[in-house]
Amino acid sequence: MPPSPASPSLSLDGLRAEAEAGRLDTVIIAITDMQGRLQGKRLSARFFLDEIAAHGAEGCNYLLAVDVDMNTVDGYAMSSWDTGYGDFVMRPDLGTLRRVPWEEGAALVHADVAWEDGADVAASPRQVLRRQLARLADRGWAAYVGTELEFVVYQDSYEEAWRRAYRDLTPANQYNVDYSLLGGARVEPLLRRIRNGMAGAGMYVESAKGECNLGQHEIAFRFAEALATCDNHALYKTGAKQIAAQEGMSITFMAKPNEREGNSCHIHLSLRDGDGRPVLAGDGPHGLSRIGEHFIAGQLACLRDFTLMYAPNVNSYKRYQPGSFAPTAIRWGVDNRTCALRLVGHGPSLRIENRVPGGDVNPYLAVAALVASGLHGIDNELPLEEPFRGNAYAAEAETVVGSLRDAAADWASSALAGEAFGKEVVEHYANHARVELAAFDRAVTDWEMFRGFERL
Repeated sequence: MPPSPASPSLSLDGLRAEAEAGRLDTVIIAITDMQGRLQGKRLSARFFLDEIAAHGAEGCNYLLAVDVDMNTVDGYAMSSWDTGYGDFVMRPDLGTLRRVPWEEGAALVHADVAWEDGADVAASPRQVLRRQLARLADRGWAAYVGTELEFVVYQDSYEEAWRRAYRDLTPANQYNVDYSLLGGARVEPLLRRIRNGMAGAGMYVESAKGECNLGQHEIAFRFAEALATCDNHALYKTGAKQIAAQEGMSITFMAKPNEREGNSCHIHLSLRDGDGRPVLAGDGPHGLSRIGEHFIAGQLACLRDFTLMYAPNVNSYKRYQPGSFAPTAIRWGVDNRTCALRLVGHGPSLRIENRVPGGDVNPYLAVAALVASGLHGIDNELPLEEPFRGNAYAAEAETVVGSLRDAAADWASSALAGEAFGKEVVEHYANHARVELAAFDRAVTDWEMFRGFERL
């Protein structure tokens, strides 16, 4: 049986025993960068046990100040040529130490990021989330989260996809396989490897199903405490890509890989008190407590200001199309998939689902934004509007932000963001958006070439 998801997969003593027996020889120490990717080092198990477990490992601080291509870029206060691109410390969170079955003889540990003097690196995604969870803990509450990641599977390897400039790739399914057992079976050998690999890394796998786009699928995991879910999310994305590559295939989590349905990442969140009792559920309308009403009202009030945390890339905003199952209206509804926020479940399982994020989301930042939004609603006792019934795509309502440029402007000027996250974090991620926009503005796209090469 796979290790229990409620307990660490490996203790230090367990790692030492496995290393001495020759079953584990490598420990991967990993941080999560701004783009939501795992970055770090592969260490010998002996060196990790002798030195790194107690003292941490060094890494260049540009890991939180580069673009997706790992280019050094201007505008970051914490890391630049002027500051010499020094090191920060990757402090292993030993409670996350686990095997990664898709890498022979390897274990992995997630790390927090600190400066040499021990102070947290404020802009590190894991630290951003930790601070919001600490605000909940001050009230005796904990957040429980589930993320639902969709992805598209291609028969082509990553190398072949690169050589072909990502054109004319072969999806694993040639038609809509949403809930199709036959369509899912076409890709089941790969999906089974991914599911079993994640179970072997300590995750609680629930299910797999086909989705609407060609070759699109989803693997669902049981909810867990917020930080654990985000750690699992980041490892799952990395591991799924590794397993696909080992099979000579490729998968993408990008929000909108083509003009069909995009890859979503619906995020489910609930709160519990110190005795495990639900905080959002109660005897009010729709099964909500008064706190639950304020919490959802806060989500609505902050959604535009915090959209950058849910949709961090230029491509993220291509999902928001009418009738696409990606939201356009900032409304909430009871089990209504046309709204940005969907209330789902009953009693202890009652939770809010945010449908704005895509598969490219950084989970730590998105969950931090959800928590900060809810606390804003609670602290200000914001009233909750009536739930929307019907087709929210046709509603007269405030809309989801339509572009990275607008989202970045809303974030940078937001008093709510500054209050919840602090000036340093706001400016850091505003600069990240500026860097992406500058790169996009310089690019000449296929759309422009086909439209203008001959005819303009």
